[in-house]
Amino acid sequence: MRYRTIGSDRRTRREVSVLSLGAMLFGTKTDEATSYAILDRFVEAGGTFIDTSDNYAFWMTGGQGGESEELLGRWRRSRGIGDEIVIATKLGARPLAPGTSYLDNPEGLSATVIRESAERSRERLGVERLDLLYAHIEDHQVPIRETVEGFAELVAEGTVGLLGASNHRTWRVERARALAAAAGLPGYEVLQYHRSYLPARLDGPNDLDADGNVGAASGELISYLRAEPDLTLVSYGSLLWGAYVRPDKPLGPEYDLPSAPVRLAALREVAQQTGATPNQVVLAWLIDGEVPTIPLVGASSVAQLNESLAAVDLKLTPEQRHRLDTAW
Repeated sequence: MRYRTIGSDRRTRREVSVLSLGAMLFGTKTDEATSYAILDRFVEAGGTFIDTSDNYAFWMTGGQGGESEELLGRWRRSRGIGDEIVIATKLGARPLAPGTSYLDNPEGLSATVIRESAERSRERLGVERLDLLYAHIEDHQVPIRETVEGFAELVAEGTVGLLGASNHRTWRVERARALAAAAGLPGYEVLQYHRSYLPARLDGPNDLDADGNVGAASGELISYLRAEPDLTLVSYGSLLWGAYVRPDKPLGPEYDLPSAPVRLAALREVAQQTGATPNQVVLAWLIDGEVPTIPLVGASSVAQLNESLAAVDLKLTPEQRHRLDTAW
């Protein structure tokens, strides 16, 4: 395993594995025994970065979520896991009532919600401090300053370490960070967005934003990260939920861009050269890119996880990276 540091403050920064394990479906679709086996294998391989959310996975049960955090808490206790494993969680998108969702009834990002939801996450996970806490989605009803101050209070109290944002417009991230900096408060240091080798369309409206796909890493976001090297990008959906390698998982319409066939051809060419799978090439391309990315990978079996773990040691040559980067 390889590692990198997230965060800039020596009091809260952490060293984490360059691959993060997503626990979204643990405790719901992925049963406890399988979830434990995947978690154990990840730690055995040197993995130290696990991702969840307070709303995972409400859509599987019709409830409000929390099953993933609860399973991780049970796993931590059963294995004697301490702070050597960094667990990131999110708040803001938990449905306020069963049968609703983050689209029509989200908890939001008020100072009160931030405090109460973070406390519930700590209880479910069985930790005194949340290593990394994200604002999961935007809240257009609450002033950004209130959200910034709400998160900062928890950092000051020692119940939260690092802060992050997911599925936010770049301008909102920058405004929140500017407000925090001006007030001498901690700001977002880790950003989580959808990023893969095949870019997603950004122009069409989606469930979260009528102005376009707010969850995908745009050119503007990548430019921002290039200018702010202390920020860390964590990417979800990096393997397009199996579509690179599984015929039964076709690419969705959001990847129907003129560049897609050209980039897929380059990906397959480099995979053949390296003897790796397309999935592994995508992960290697992200990990060692000009804007380094920590891929967040899901797995429903140990075999799937092992494929992703092998990508950590895959080093693309400059020629192979150039081939991938210039395939448009």
